[in-house]
Amino acid sequence: MAEAERIIGTPDTPDAAGGGKERPDSEGTPAAGETGTGPAAAAGASATGEAEATAARPQGRRRIAVLFAVATFAYAIDLISKLIVVAKLEHHPPIEIVGDWLKFEAIRNAGAAFGFGEAFTVIFTMIAAAVIVVIARLARKLYSLPWAIALGLLLGGALGNLTDRIFRAPGVFEGAVVDFIAPKHFAVFNLADSAIVCGGILIVLLSFRGLDPDGTVHKD
Repeated sequence: MAEAERIIGTPDTPDAAGGGKERPDSEGTPAAGETGTGPAAAAGASATGEAEATAARPQGRRRIAVLFAVATFAYAIDLISKLIVVAKLEHHPPIEIVGDWLKFEAIRNAGAAFGFGEAFTVIFTMIAAAVIVVIARLARKLYSLPWAIALGLLLGGALGNLTDRIFRAPGVFEGAVVDFIAPKHFAVFNLADSAIVCGGILIVLLSFRGLDPDGTVHKD
């Protein structure tokens, strides 16, 4: 968890970002008519910093709201879809959506996403729980809208599958996840898996562009 915070953690405000990142203003540059030294200059710099920090707080709160809104939406549609699948599709023949290329077929998956690693159900449950905790703790440091969307998708997907792990048979932390989207020649998956994959792809794209979670652009 500490390593995850080190990788994507950022300062509490965008203006506290370290070297190697673009900043809107040059720090330490005196304004016209100022000497750049002495108590007056220090007071002016302090006032400017406080004003910028105050302006950044509402923006940070909006990004947090976006993160949890996206997570709530992803979690809700995953939960509703699984309830429908268990009630209407389980123990019934698959429903063909696009011929043999895409079907809805209820499957109980004890492994990770797309059916991998069925022998490590408890471990995957712990990993999902750790991801949720890390994202929740880092939410207050978030100032980038694309990162808010990406982390929201990850959070909603992780919550969706974690709910199955906890509340479904055969037992707590060992429950089998409900999968039902079955493309031809591919593993069966669910909407939570889709949200996790989409969030992961978005994070990779943002990293390639050099955009950090605090909204600054990193220069390599």
